[in-house]
Amino acid sequence: MIRHTAYTLALMLLVIGPTVTVTDSIRSFTPVFEEMPAGDTGIRWVHENAMSPERYLPETLGPGCAFLDYNNDGSMDIYLVNSGVSDFYQPNKRLKNALYRNNGDGTFSDVTDQAGVSAGTFGMGIAVGDYNNDGYSDLFITSYGRSILYRNNGDETFTDVTNGAGLSSPGWTTSAVWFDFDNDGWLDLFVCSFVDYSPRKRVMCADEKVGLSYYCIPRNFTPTSSLLFRNNRNGTFTAVGQGTAIGAARGKALGVVATDVNNDWRMDLFVANDTVENFLFVNHGAKDWEEVGLFSGVALGTYGEARSGMGVDAADVDGDGWQDLFVANIDREMFSLYRNTGVGMFLDLALGSELAASTYYLSGWGLKFADFNNDGTPELLLANGHPDDRIATRVGSVTYKQPLLLFGRDHGRWRNISAGAGPVFAKSFAARGLAVGDFNNDGLLDALVGINGGPPLLLRNATGGGAHWVGVKLQGTRSNRDAIGARITWSAGGQTWSRLKTGGGSYLSSHDLREILGIDAAATLDWVEVRWPVADGNVERFANLPVNRYTTLIEGKGTALQR
Repeated sequence: MIRHTAYTLALMLLVIGPTVTVTDSIRSFTPVFEEMPAGDTGIRWVHENAMSPERYLPETLGPGCAFLDYNNDGSMDIYLVNSGVSDFYQPNKRLKNALYRNNGDGTFSDVTDQAGVSAGTFGMGIAVGDYNNDGYSDLFITSYGRSILYRNNGDETFTDVTNGAGLSSPGWTTSAVWFDFDNDGWLDLFVCSFVDYSPRKRVMCADEKVGLSYYCIPRNFTPTSSLLFRNNRNGTFTAVGQGTAIGAARGKALGVVATDVNNDWRMDLFVANDTVENFLFVNHGAKDWEEVGLFSGVALGTYGEARSGMGVDAADVDGDGWQDLFVANIDREMFSLYRNTGVGMFLDLALGSELAASTYYLSGWGLKFADFNNDGTPELLLANGHPDDRIATRVGSVTYKQPLLLFGRDHGRWRNISAGAGPVFAKSFAARGLAVGDFNNDGLLDALVGINGGPPLLLRNATGGGAHWVGVKLQGTRSNRDAIGARITWSAGGQTWSRLKTGGGSYLSSHDLREILGIDAAATLDWVEVRWPVADGNVERFANLPVNRYTTLIEGKGTALQR
C-alpha cells in the first residue's frame, strides 16, 4: 500500500522544479587536505586484497575503516579492516585487522593484539557504537563469512561476544549501521547483506579477445535480504527483519545510512544496492517498515535503470529542514544527489551539474557530507576506484585507480573544487571505505581512506581561513548514549544552522561520533539546542559553550525547552 498522500503534489514538483532559495557560496578558503606519510604517523599496516587469477568477487570490495575513541581519552583512534581466511583464500601468513591508538602527538601505536581485535575473517567493514550504553564504543565487523561483535571491556581490551549476543550473521555482509529504530534509548543494528556467493557458485567472466579473466558484475549473482537486529537491552539482540518490508526486500546491499527522511522523528534507512534497485525503508514505528524507493524516486536511475549503488550518505544540503540523499555508482552510470521535496518524493539534482560531469567515468565508494572549512555548510568528499583492476583493457576511458573528489556549493550549485584542495587530489587510488574525524583535535575534520590492496590514506585537514567552531560530544541518558538521531541547532553571528546526527553513511566505514559546529567568522556561540532522540522529543538549550574547544553535552543537563 502506498502511503504517500502527497504523491500527486510531488509529481507536480518534478515539473516545476525546486523552490528553495539557496544563498550559500564557496568561501575564499577551499578545504585543503595534506597526505600524512606512514613514516610520520607510525601506521604501517597494508590491506591484503587476496587478488588471485580466479578473480573471486570478495577480493575487490574491501576495505572499510573507522575513526573511534576506544579508550575515552578524547583522541580519535583508527581501526582498519583486512582480508583473512575464507573458503577461497588461505593466506601464507597471519593477516589481521588493525587498531591504532592515537598517541596525541600526530603518531599512532599498533595495539591490535593487546586489545584483542585482530579478527582474521575475510573482513569487509566496521560499525562503531555503544550498544550497551556503558560509555565505551563497541565494534561490529562485517565479513565474507562470519561477522564479529567486539564488546569494549572499558580497560582497553575487547571480547568477542558475537554468538552470545545473537548476532551471528553468516554469508556476505558489507556495511552496517547502529541506530535506535524504536526510540527506546538503545542502539539497534542494521546489516547489509550482499549476494549469495561461494567458490562453487562463482561465475567465470573473461574477455576472449584478450584472453583475460576479470571480476564479474554482481548482476550474475542471487540477491539476499539484509538483517535488522533489535537490542534487547541485556547484551543480546533479536532478529526482527523477517515478516517486515526489510526481510521481504532482496537486494545486493553495499551502503547504508540511517536518517529521518520525513521528519517524524523515527530513523529510516537508505540502502544502496548493486545492479538492483535501491531501497528506502521508511520507519512507521511498532516494527512497521515500508519500502518506498521506487515511489519516492531513489530506486532507479534517470532512465529507469537499476545501477551499481555503492556508497551513500544523507544531509540537509540546502538548509530547508529535510534530509537529502546521495548515492555513488559505477562508471558511466552517474552519481545521484536526491533533493528531498518534503512531500515523499526526491528530485535528482546531479544531472546537468558538475556532480554528474566530474564523476561520469568514476566508480564511487566511500563518501561523506561534512563541513570541512567550518563555515556552517557541508562539502562532499568522495573516494573512488574501479572494482576491476583490468577495466582499462575493456574500456579505454576508465581506469582502475581513480582520484579523490571534493565538491562545494556555489549559489546552490555543486562545484568540483578538488583542484584547490591539495596535491593528493591529483593522485589516483584504488579507494574503498572513507571515514571522517578530527584525529588531532584542531577542530577541522580529517579523512581516512581504505585502499584495496594498499596502505590506508590519512588526510590531515590543513584548511586556513580562521573560521571558528564548537565541538560537541552528545551523551544520551534517556536516549541512546551516542545520541544517534538527535537534531542539533546552533546560532552565532546572526545565523542559525541545523543538523541531524545520522547513523552510518559512506561505505564499510564509521566516523568520529563527535559533532563540529562551524560558526564561520563569529567569535562566540549564542546557543546550541538539542532535540534528543527519545519518544517524547525532549529539547534542551545549552549556552555559554567555549569556542574552538570540545565540550560534552549531557542529556538532562541543559535548559529544558520542551518535554
